[in-house]
Amino acid sequence: MQEDVDRFAELYRANVDALFAYALSRSSPDRAAEVVEETFLVAWRRLAQLPAEPRPWLFGVARKVISHQRRASQRQAALGVRAAAYDTSRGVEPDHAEHVVEHQRVLGALGRLTEAERELLCLSAWGKLSPAEASRVLGCTRTAFLVRLHRARKRFEAVLEAEDCQAEGSAFAAKATEGQGRRGEATSRLQPPPRRLSTIPEEALP
Repeated sequence: MQEDVDRFAELYRANVDALFAYALSRSSPDRAAEVVEETFLVAWRRLAQLPAEPRPWLFGVARKVISHQRRASQRQAALGVRAAAYDTSRGVEPDHAEHVVEHQRVLGALGRLTEAERELLCLSAWGKLSPAEASRVLGCTRTAFLVRLHRARKRFEAVLEAEDCQAEGSAFAAKATEGQGRRGEATSRLQPPPRRLSTIPEEALP
């Protein structure tokens, strides 16, 4: 029994972060936690039947749990883009300004992808699955997975580039507006002061 407990503990430590990131990419934080909990519950019950490489199997279970959640609730997962904010390789870090800005940039780009495209990127990047493992999770061939992943990456890069161009255009417009305002202030300072009317009575003038 202790051997099973130790084996399950190791299984949990090795896969919980990647599973949570994957579930979070397709559901809300609360539901993602439920997906992870139910996935490991199934893994505990079937511990003796787990394959030698359990990660693809775990992702397959998580995928089915998510599908079951959606059928039961009849609602779409609207918070899937938050996977990029969960950095499984470095853990939780202080929210430095540049780090937050980069996360916002990635989140915005992911939000403009389709759900299928986000899932492909999450399985590859955050799930850390090989093409063969990810194809088993999705139920397709390795070649089909690679083709879809290539298209998803191209789409992601194009969205990022478009958002960068839009941000640069907005920054340029803001600087131009600021420059016009400063020029206006400088011009107003160069204007001669208004002519003051004399308050001396005419009879006092020479």
